[in-house]
Amino acid sequence: MWIEFLFTSFVVVISPGTGVLYTIGIGLARGLGASIVAAAGCTFGIVPHIAAVIFGLAALLHTSALAFQLLKLIGVAYLLYMAWATLRSGGALDVDEAKEMTSLRSVALNGSLINIFNPKLSIFFLAFLPQFISSDAAAPVGRMLLLSAIFMAMTFVVFVGYGAFGWHMRHHVIGRPSAMVWMRRVISAAFVALSVRLMFATL
Repeated sequence: MWIEFLFTSFVVVISPGTGVLYTIGIGLARGLGASIVAAAGCTFGIVPHIAAVIFGLAALLHTSALAFQLLKLIGVAYLLYMAWATLRSGGALDVDEAKEMTSLRSVALNGSLINIFNPKLSIFFLAFLPQFISSDAAAPVGRMLLLSAIFMAMTFVVFVGYGAFGWHMRHHVIGRPSAMVWMRRVISAAFVALSVRLMFATL
């Protein structure tokens, strides 16, 4: 069961999504340290969804179309905001040597909010975690917390890897203003595409 859990978790974590996109973008624009902070923020954003599963709130999202749609619209709006912020000068992905080690709090906050406002994560954990908890488990909540902690640790490690990739590519684009402009456009377009995908997500 552990092998199946680790393999499935790895496939889920490594699949490109909003958190991966954000972490790579921060690595490109702000450097390795900031990308690690972004990875930590994205990982922390998983906590509310795990809590929702444990306390039964995910079941409400699963059964209430209104609650799901409301949270989904908030998520879509936030992704569109991130797309706009990526394009504008001075946004989270702005390249400025003097600001690389500043505003790390906002980097972590944005990473957290990207995952917090994704209702599909709660539904995912609601369907995913129980598969690896036997019906006769002595402490099912404790096992769920353990599995969740492993999933979060894997998320952090993989996202740091993505951030390191962005940081490595940074050296190829940092001195090319036109390349940075296109980088912003591509990342912004990807945020828009992900917001559209979330908009049409169903229970």
